[in-house]
Amino acid sequence: MKKIKSVLSASVTNEQNLLIVKGAREHNLKNIDVEIPRDKLVVITGLSGSGKSSLAFDTIYAEGQRRYVESLSAYARQFLGLMERPDVDYIEGLSPAISIEQKTVSTNPRSTVGTVTEVYDFLRLLYARVGTQFCVNDGTRVQKQSVDQIIDAIMKISQGTKIQILAPIVKGRKGHYRELFEKILKDGFLRVRVDNEVVEISKGLKLDRYKIHNIEVVIDRIQIKKDSRSRIADSVEVALQFGEGVLIVNDGKQDILFSKKYSCPTCGTSYEEPAPNSFSFNTTSGACSACEGLGEKKDFDLSLIIPNPNLSLQQEGIAPLGKPRATWFYAQVKAILKKHGYDYNTPIKQFAKIALDELLYGTHGEKIEVEYTYAGGRTSVYKHRYDGVMKMLQEYYNDTASAKIREWVEGYMSTKVCAECDGGRLRKENLSIQLEDNKGSRHKISELVKQSLVDAQQFFNALSFTNRQMEIARPILKEINQRLGFMVDVGLGYLTLDRTARTLSGGEAQRIRLATQIGSQLVGVLYILDEPSIGLHQRDNTKLISSLKSLRDLGNTVLVVEHDKEMMENADFIVDLGPHAGEHGGELVAAGSPDEFTNGLAKTVGDRSSTIEYLTGKKNIEIPKVRRKGNGKSLSLCFRKSAQSI
Repeated sequence: MKKIKSVLSASVTNEQNLLIVKGAREHNLKNIDVEIPRDKLVVITGLSGSGKSSLAFDTIYAEGQRRYVESLSAYARQFLGLMERPDVDYIEGLSPAISIEQKTVSTNPRSTVGTVTEVYDFLRLLYARVGTQFCVNDGTRVQKQSVDQIIDAIMKISQGTKIQILAPIVKGRKGHYRELFEKILKDGFLRVRVDNEVVEISKGLKLDRYKIHNIEVVIDRIQIKKDSRSRIADSVEVALQFGEGVLIVNDGKQDILFSKKYSCPTCGTSYEEPAPNSFSFNTTSGACSACEGLGEKKDFDLSLIIPNPNLSLQQEGIAPLGKPRATWFYAQVKAILKKHGYDYNTPIKQFAKIALDELLYGTHGEKIEVEYTYAGGRTSVYKHRYDGVMKMLQEYYNDTASAKIREWVEGYMSTKVCAECDGGRLRKENLSIQLEDNKGSRHKISELVKQSLVDAQQFFNALSFTNRQMEIARPILKEINQRLGFMVDVGLGYLTLDRTARTLSGGEAQRIRLATQIGSQLVGVLYILDEPSIGLHQRDNTKLISSLKSLRDLGNTVLVVEHDKEMMENADFIVDLGPHAGEHGGELVAAGSPDEFTNGLAKTVGDRSSTIEYLTGKKNIEIPKVRRKGNGKSLSLCFRKSAQSI
């Protein structure tokens, strides 16, 4: 097949401005040569299967990656592995290449749009630096405690209670801390609490350096008495000194935090000083303990356990139990039914509430008479505590090592919003830290991340603080607004910052990465994108094209595999592969500027290029004059437990 020499735009005058590919034979490419102008927006188009991705990703990008890896040291290359050379004679003018494909950003359930774009990182910093702590109990503004207030609060603990006064010195950090323990010992203290366990400091004591640890010095162990105030006061002073203004009192049941920095003046509850990690749902210091930072929990769903209350136990009305049989658990179930005057044939909907509650959740420690018949025919009666169906399922779920059993139990569970944090992912005390603007309005971080990116952009653009706070917040707000602007510009304004990354489509994930690259301000890079317009509304397509042009204007070459007509019309150069798909494709049909595609090339290439035929209007996709009739059935969209017919 005669090779078609690419037609370059008038602005290209020498090979220094060209990306030259010679003899590309990867996959179905038929030994093609092509010259692509650098620092331009270039569209590679053609029928599906014509070899677009083979040229863009499997040849140009693959060779760029291979050359980059080869430039590294031998030590670094051993971790990256060998990269095969694509089937091509040679490529000249190749820049460092970055591929932005249609693939999921992350499968981590904790990754959100906010975290993968770094907007949430700056949001955490903003709340840590200018946020105001409010009490979780009564909403009062949290204030600092004096030493006397701390001592008075400790003395209010019940008389006779044995307490430990602790000074926190390490919180959530890795290390072996051998030198620290030696210093503590020299200071005259014999015990420390490491990860909630009190240990005596011995010579050479050290921890696992790769694990995260919390370390508190045991300052004093004392019993609360009226005459112990003086000793408690001395211990508090020492603890505050070692703990840098913070101490912990353990009364045998719980830790009570006291701080010279933050405490509620009404109820006396103390709080830690806000830090960026306080708003991270990926750390133990920030994440809600109930849902572990996920914002949702898998819990048993009664509608799945009892799918049809009209059925009896004989008809498998309680799905996980199946039909009645000679087992110890069913002997207990029978005893519960007998206690309330029911049998296996009674429909579940006829059970009294107390009977159904006992059947599902147990007798709460009350013993019942259970009659059990052994395989040999012997019958015995036992006094036994019945724990219920729910606890049985929970024990199966927690204790089993079998994936099949766990999957079976999960069939009776559904994902629900965490009741503890209401989907906010963070601990209550961290969720109660709010931004106060000049107008006196308060804003929680959990509320802001639920806004669309467009609304969030408008909010942060209008946000203002006092002069002192604004000095701190100004550089942070600048970073947030820039990143939000980049995402809105690529047509993602409808997303929210708390949207889970694994729920994004390939096109959305690709545009997020594109927005990140625009923000990086790199120059001299070859960007290769895979149909970034997929899933975009036409009004947002213009925003996407503008973003790609801005990437080009920074001094980068942007290579886009695309079918979109508007993208082609706005490109600087078009490469058309074909003429057909598979083994009938892989040829360079035409190459040139959009003007050349609709003028000169349209005459010379003829009907070999479907792209040219559609661009010139020779072919069109007609809108059907008559639509096919529907089948009369309605479609229901279900939102949790409600359904709206459309």
